[in-house]
Amino acid sequence: QAQLVESGGGLVQPWGSLRLSCEASGIPFDVYDMGWYRQAPGKQREMVASINSAFNTSYAESVKGRCTLSRDNPKKTIYLQMRKMSPEDTAVYYCNAKWLARSFWGQGTQVTVSS
Repeated sequence: QAQLVESGGGLVQPWGSLRLSCEASGIPFDVYDMGWYRQAPGKQREMVASINSAFNTSYAESVKGRCTLSRDNPKKTIYLQMRKMSPEDTAVYYCNAKWLARSFWGQGTQVTVSS
């Protein structure tokens, strides 16, 4: 069965950096479009960054220029490198895998930006 396992969350100081990882299993990873979403308390879940099977990336305006999303197909893993982080980046970050009508979510990892 499909499983997405996120890692790398935690506490980071303002202006710091963090790298999130999401490892997939149970799916033909190469064909899936992958992405990171986040949900802050009291807010709706929003897309942060996505990368499709052709390695094309897309970023939310709020993180453009501060984030880099990459994928390693042999490792079935995506990586989100975040820089110059601010308290507004505090949220639970979720990994998503999507292909045709199929969509899977990870359990989420907490990211807190605070001094």
